[in-house]
Amino acid sequence: CGLTLNPSPKERDIENKFDLTFMKIPTLFGRTPKHQKFSFEPRFYDSKKEEREDRERRIRQQLENEKTGDVAGFETRIKGSFHSARKRSSASQADLRASLLRIVIILFLVALLVAYLQWGSVALYGMLVIVPVYLWFKFKR
Repeated sequence: CGLTLNPSPKERDIENKFDLTFMKIPTLFGRTPKHQKFSFEPRFYDSKKEEREDRERRIRQQLENEKTGDVAGFETRIKGSFHSARKRSSASQADLRASLLRIVIILFLVALLVAYLQWGSVALYGMLVIVPVYLWFKFKR
């Protein structure tokens, strides 16, 4: 590691040999790891393309059923449409619970505010006693 700005080729060789020798010291205990090649194939899900392909497949099936006179394909398609429409229109159980919890919290805060305005800090102390007791009974099960 000389301090010259432009080292000669011989000095560069000495520095490189020193660096390589210094870097090989850990190899006495094991093999140095080689770089690993990383192959990444990005995946992309195109829902519109998926729906289009599904629609094309259903139309082909429908045309094939019309040629053969098969009615079973129509029945399954109708059942599937009703099922998917019901799925889209109804809210899930988790959504209902979340909205109910949100309403309960809002009502509790409003009641706490009204009680504070009516009775002052006594209402806050009362809530500090009532809420832990309620939670204890609720989670005791």
